[in-house]
Amino acid sequence: MERNSARQIKSICVFCGSNLGKNAKFVEAANNLGKVLAKRRIHLVYGGGSLGLMACVSTAAHVGGNQVLGIIPIAFVEGNFARKTVGEELRAPTMQDRIWKMLDNSNAFIALPSGIGTLEENFQIASWAQLNIYHKPIGSVKRAYRLNHKPK
Repeated sequence: MERNSARQIKSICVFCGSNLGKNAKFVEAANNLGKVLAKRRIHLVYGGGSLGLMACVSTAAHVGGNQVLGIIPIAFVEGNFARKTVGEELRAPTMQDRIWKMLDNSNAFIALPSGIGTLEENFQIASWAQLNIYHKPIGSVKRAYRLNHKPK
């Protein structure tokens, strides 16, 4: 079982949607997160492709000079559902293999506001932590403004 401190986090997997959503603050949050990861030189692992919030966070991290790894199911590539992955692309045979590859390539997880797929990924990672399959930090951004929030 792994234990990570903030100093050991070298890569973070970000769960987020392939749609932009209806709230412009979600796009702002994804862009800001990508920039923060690049500034801190924390590698980004994400679901691959270049759609929606996944495009925002991966592009911001990549433009900032950061290492970006998109892990995408083969069916998404073959079905032209995802567009070109930003950064390096790792293809997984199934969705289940994808999440295992995300786990293997990340030291921590963050979920941005998104849809059912993001919730499913976040719950799966959280349940694995509860079952002691691994110990890696899990976070979520409940409100987009929190990324810019500065304490008084």
